[in-house]
Amino acid sequence: MNALIPAAALGAVVALGMGAAGYVAGSSSTAPVPATSAAAASAAPDRAAVEAIVRDYLVTNPEIMIEVQQALETRQAETQRVAQTEIIRSAENEIFNASYDGIIGNPEGDVTIVEFFDYNCGYCKRALQDMEALVESNPDLRFVLKEFPILGPDSQRAHVVSMAFHNLWPENYGAFHRDLLAGEARVTEDEAILAAVSHGADEAALRQEMQNPDIIAAFQATYALAEQLSITGTPSYVVGDEVVFGAMGQEVLAEKIEQVRAENPS
Repeated sequence: MNALIPAAALGAVVALGMGAAGYVAGSSSTAPVPATSAAAASAAPDRAAVEAIVRDYLVTNPEIMIEVQQALETRQAETQRVAQTEIIRSAENEIFNASYDGIIGNPEGDVTIVEFFDYNCGYCKRALQDMEALVESNPDLRFVLKEFPILGPDSQRAHVVSMAFHNLWPENYGAFHRDLLAGEARVTEDEAILAAVSHGADEAALRQEMQNPDIIAAFQATYALAEQLSITGTPSYVVGDEVVFGAMGQEVLAEKIEQVRAENPS
């Protein structure tokens, strides 16, 4: 990307330079001129000469390319933000109210945070404290957990266990989720089953529920949403009409919560 920006900028400046040169050539004099002079004046400017002038200028003033890159990144970010806002609004129910997602905090809260997470994501493990602190300090916060296994087969199988546990024992899902995510070891199917049993699951019933095709369908729906929202890593959050990428910390999420409340006063 960075290598392309100078070339694009150079082309734009060259085009402007050539356009200006053509304008000057065509309008610098209103007096009649010989046909040969008119033809020469209307001829296209020397592209190579203009490119050389522009190149020398950019080499002498390279900070211009930084400004160009920053402007491009700002425009791209704004384009992405607008697209994400439209997607969030059009898929609001699936993002915030999917029946297969776990909920921590107040189910009837006035603000909802949706987290896309993977049990084997180190950043998600560290962000667990952020979620717990936010829920504790915001009694009206609703925290939706969207299972997004993207870190290999172990994660996929562990999340199948988690989804099956949520389907059968949703009242215990919060404690199960915290224990499984808080561990430092890599989470596998066996680890997830042990955690589920320790939180009241019947292993036979759990293993049977793990075969439920609705679990795979839920994952596919989450992957599709993530793709539409340009989410490729974990944790990622949806707060109001905004996507927040990465473990930005408790303070950033708290600011987003207050922003949503300010925009939607009760």
